[in-house]
Parts: sequence; structure tokens; C-alpha cells
Amino acid sequence: MRRSLNKKAFPGKWTVPGGGLETDDYINLPASGAGQWYNAIEKSLRREIREETGLEVDALNYLVDIAFIRPDGIPVVILSYYAKYKSGEVKLDEDNIDYAWVSSGEAKNYDLIDGILGEIEMTDNILKSISDA
Repeated sequence: MRRSLNKKAFPGKWTVPGGGLETDDYINLPASGAGQWYNAIEKSLRREIREETGLEVDALNYLVDIAFIRPDGIPVVILSYYAKYKSGEVKLDEDNIDYAWVSSGEAKNYDLIDGILGEIEMTDNILKSISDA
């Protein structure tokens, strides 16, 4: 997906669906324990994919985690997952202006946010190793 040109971070860059955990993703569900909720990350990611693209995906598979410190000193952890398409037609939200289905080789020709190409290549390698098994 190509981010809107008016986005504060990475305007016009290409990326993959994602976003942050919101309290509404779990707070209204029964707790799994004392103030704990299982699968909140998965629910949040499915919501973000649906909101940003209109698509539904199959099982979410962990890919990699990334940690960094923002310029304002706040630590951030990113959890990256991959999934196969399940259903739906692409319908972008207001934060994105274009989309493309591309191979990992074709992705090299897009102005991607740093690190996204590496994640696409990791996913491609995993899927190739599964199909070769």
C-alpha cells in the first residue's frame, strides 16, 4: 500500500498493513485472567488489515520483531506477521492512496519504508521452504 502524501511519517512510501493495539481490541471481551486478554495482538492485526484494506486473512504467522527508540525517547516494539489472503476486495482507507500485489522481486522497484523489503523477502523464503518440503 502507498501511504497518503499528507501522512506525518513516511508520506508517499509503500508499506504493508499494520498499526497499533487499541484498548477497544480487547477491553470489552471477557478477560483470560486477572486483567489479561489472550490473542489481543491477533485481534488488533486483523482489525488493522480489515480497516486499511477491506481484506480478511487466514492464520497469522509470526515473522520477526523489531525494537527501536523514537526520536522523542519512547521505546517501540514492532511485531511482524504474515498471512495468506482469505477473502474480500481491496478497499483502501483514507491513510493509503494506492495498492499493488507484487512479488518480492517486483517489490524492489517500489519506494518502500526501510525494512519492509527485508520482511517481504523473509516471508517469501519461508513460503518457498514450506512448498519445497
